Amino acid sequence: MLGIKRLGLLAALVLVGVAPAAAAQAAAQPSEQDTQYLQAIHQTNLYEIAAGELAQEKGQNQQVKELGQQFVTDHTELDQSVQDLAGQLDVELPGEPTTDQQTALDQLNNASGEEFDRLWVTQGLAGHIQAIQATQTEISQGTEQQVVQLAQTALPVLQAHYDALVALAEELGIPVPETSPSGTPSPGGTAPAPGVTTPTPGTTTEPAPGGTVTEEAPVPGGTEEVPVPQES
Repeated sequence: MLGIKRLGLLAALVLVGVAPAAAAQAAAQPSEQDTQYLQAIHQTNLYEIAAGELAQEKGQNQQVKELGQQFVTDHTELDQSVQDLAGQLDVELPGEPTTDQQTALDQLNNASGEEFDRLWVTQGLAGHIQAIQATQTEISQGTEQQVVQLAQTALPVLQAHYDALVALAEELGIPVPETSPSGTPSPGGTAPAPGVTTPTPGTTTEPAPGGTVTEEAPVPGGTEEVPVPQES
């Protein structure tokens, strides 16, 4: 009987030890910010992989082809990390790009020659700006450390892509979106584009019709004020 009682006590102690661990695991679920970032960056990866493959197939400029190949490699590697982490955290990922991203891919499919190159670079610039902004938001506001670390790993990759696109855009004579003094893309520098959107608190973000972007960047602050001469 004593042995049975000891076994019963041991089992009770084991259960007591398991209960807090189970509760801690349940409490460690990713926040809405973390979940949305994983889902959004996954869709960005899907778009960039598909767009990169189109660049290799349809690009007229050799640098467009080479950059497209690099994007496919980098975003495939990044997305594997996203899928692995999402599986660990029980986050369901979308199966395809967003509607706007798919529309943008359709536009690339329908373009050719120089038109394709310019459209691909323009979409890539705007898409990477928004992906960078979303990644910076996750780094500053995310609560699940594994997702934050993923964002910290993704940021230099996205920034390197953006820098390469800027150099190519300048070579092709394509207007480049504004950047902040730190060299990172500045919020609101371009129209919404295929990628990840991060609306500013208190505002709403309206996607451009069809998910397209224009090559013309807005002038900061609108029109410039001309000083009025004072009478002496």
